[in-house]
Amino acid sequence: MPGGPTVWKVVIVIGITGWSATARMVRAQVLSIKERAFVERARAVGAGDLRIVYRHVFPNVFPLVFANAILTIALSILSESTLSLIGLGPDPTEVVTWGNMLDDAHKAGAMPNGLYLWIIVPGICIVLVVLAFTFVGYALDEIFNPKLRRR
Repeated sequence: MPGGPTVWKVVIVIGITGWSATARMVRAQVLSIKERAFVERARAVGAGDLRIVYRHVFPNVFPLVFANAILTIALSILSESTLSLIGLGPDPTEVVTWGNMLDDAHKAGAMPNGLYLWIIVPGICIVLVVLAFTFVGYALDEIFNPKLRRR
């Protein structure tokens, strides 16, 4: 089907719709950091804007961005699976995804015919991968975010 969804079109759509939450979080963090005393001290001793960004702002924002990127990967996997399940994902002849597997199982009548594994296996795979990325993201957030550390 020419002009239909391809892998790259789906990636671009998920990327375009998924960046706003990360951008808001990074902006809030940067606005918070630029008001802190160590940035004011660096400016007082004559550091330029570029030096302040690279030496003070970026190292304090990067761990948060990294942890959020891991969580965004989990949401992207879930989004692609959902799009494929409802038939808006990439062409099944081009690439095999868990969402396409679930869509094929639904179209073949897996539930009425008792072919439960056709639905259970891809569903469990999606859940386990998304859960793994979520746990890794939360663990990294807890490691990198000093406010979340327990004493």
